[in-house]
Amino acid sequence: MSAIRHALSVTREGDFAQWYQDVIAEAEMAEESGVRGCMVIKPWGYGIWERIQKLMDAEIKAAGVENCYFPLFIPLSYFAKEAEHVEGFAKEMAVVTHHRLIGDGKGGLVPDPEAKLEEPLVVRPTSETVIGAAMARWVQSWRDLPLLTNQWANVVRWEMRTRMFLRTTEFLWQEGHTAHANRDDAMAETLRALEMYRAFAEGPLAIPVITGEKPENERFPGAVATYSIEAMMQDGKALQAGTSHYLGTGFAEAAGIRYQDREGQQALCHTTSWGVSTRLIGGLIMTHGDDDGLRVPPQVAPQQVVILPMLRDNDEDAALLAYCEELRAALAKQWALGEPVRVLLDKRPGKATQKRWAWVKKGVPLILEIGGRDAAGGQVSVVRRDRLWRDDGKVNFVGQGRDAFLAAAVGELEDIQRSLFEEARARRDAQIHTGIESLEALAAFYAEDKRYPGWVELNWSRPTGAELEDVVTKLKALKLTIRNTPLGAQAATGTCIFTGQPAVERIYGARSY
Repeated sequence: MSAIRHALSVTREGDFAQWYQDVIAEAEMAEESGVRGCMVIKPWGYGIWERIQKLMDAEIKAAGVENCYFPLFIPLSYFAKEAEHVEGFAKEMAVVTHHRLIGDGKGGLVPDPEAKLEEPLVVRPTSETVIGAAMARWVQSWRDLPLLTNQWANVVRWEMRTRMFLRTTEFLWQEGHTAHANRDDAMAETLRALEMYRAFAEGPLAIPVITGEKPENERFPGAVATYSIEAMMQDGKALQAGTSHYLGTGFAEAAGIRYQDREGQQALCHTTSWGVSTRLIGGLIMTHGDDDGLRVPPQVAPQQVVILPMLRDNDEDAALLAYCEELRAALAKQWALGEPVRVLLDKRPGKATQKRWAWVKKGVPLILEIGGRDAAGGQVSVVRRDRLWRDDGKVNFVGQGRDAFLAAAVGELEDIQRSLFEEARARRDAQIHTGIESLEALAAFYAEDKRYPGWVELNWSRPTGAELEDVVTKLKALKLTIRNTPLGAQAATGTCIFTGQPAVERIYGARSY
């Protein structure tokens, strides 16, 4: 087998963190903005986010949730009403204190002391407080429930350590907020949103996830229960890819969200919140990327097929372009994975091989190279991004007739979507380890020279309070976190390796992003 010359200079095995940054740069997904922790999302990266938005927004609306928009600035007093909530975000808040700048006499600008705001405004880190104030106005009677809202927006959380898409000061997301008459209805909504996220991750994104409840120390500030989808990245670390929270009546009490029930009595609403963000794109990169760049599942690829005519700057180019345009139009009339095929004819000047590698690094599912002879003979040459290389180290282009390709293209896209998921699931399952029955064994497992140690499934007694704080201290010493308790898991036996108490469930522990 000949040595393969990959498109990226850094491999996953060599330096996974640098590889991740290189994929983002080489795939032209995002770049630094000049503001620490804030990124410019370039067209290809934003195109993936638009696909996520479009598909998920349809799922959100299908559940009867309506989109709204709420202010970017939130009065500080709104947060002060909910002490636990504000404590959870206090260290991450960006605060606006002035509304005007003046010259400093040295050619610069400073806040005008005369323009100090009467009340500081928080740049939204999340919208429970401001949406709670609106819900208190909108909900008066049991007839107004359930109230189901969502917004697509940006939020700001002042992060100390930032990494594009995974942890940024400003990021894009959707946040659902709902109010219900009772706990059962609110819990049903919490779990509905969680299942929506699971299906979306494992469907369009082709990322296998574990759904479950977070431990007490990992709950959203002020929540009664927090649920998550957890994905394993190729380096064995966990990524929290989405969360859904049952908030109980605490936020309702702080915001005054009450309703008159059927008996005419006043009652507090039970509320929920749930969200996913541009972090999903980081998860997509680290789940599917390879040493040649990104691989995008067809359902969220901005372009599913790219056609590259091998232009020669001669009289044959017109005929070649006409052939390629006819092929593009024929593909665009087909439907794959529930939508018309997205296909681009790349007519930009430049060598076809250079353009090919640019699209390889972007992760387009199917790439076609077509020369003058192909056009004359009714042929195409196609490579699947998930099967880029032959055993002899050459690019795995397959030549076939135009009609045969058109007949097979939809099936190829569907197979790529399926195979990326199956590949990721097999890798994840192989990196989940069981049989660790003591804290010493856990420490030894992660102390061994494993580049990508993966996750561990452990007995858990569901500790709380001071006992849980002690467990968290032990985990921090090993640089580990508890991810979640899988829903529907089999009952645990034995004892908790952290407390020595009888186990009540099995949990996943991992190093994480």
